Amino acid sequence: MKIYSAETWAMDELHGQVTDAGRRSLVVPAADTKRAVLETFGEVLAFPEHYGVNLDALNDSLHDFADSIADSGKAPVTVLWEVAGAFRGNSSFGIICEILQDAESYAGNDLAVVAVLL
Repeated sequence: MKIYSAETWAMDELHGQVTDAGRRSLVVPAADTKRAVLETFGEVLAFPEHYGVNLDALNDSLHDFADSIADSGKAPVTVLWEVAGAFRGNSSFGIICEILQDAESYAGNDLAVVAVLL
């Protein structure tokens, strides 16, 4: 997982790099609370209806998402997560980063995550 500052990297530049690398991009918009962040991941990544909106469910659903990328035969995915300044101070921020890193390791080249600190 890479972490960039929005002061250094504009989202348009990151989209361009992802596209130039032959990857698809999905943007997870900024949210201020743990619940809102988890819900937003679920919406953007089209997690199943039974997604539990908790850290364990995020972990499980990301692994399922990674499997679906590998099975689809489509281009790999880069998730661009916009991280609100208010959320970076939340204790869940580090845990979610660890979960995203684990999903990346699990998926190999099929999934990459970039956190953009707003």
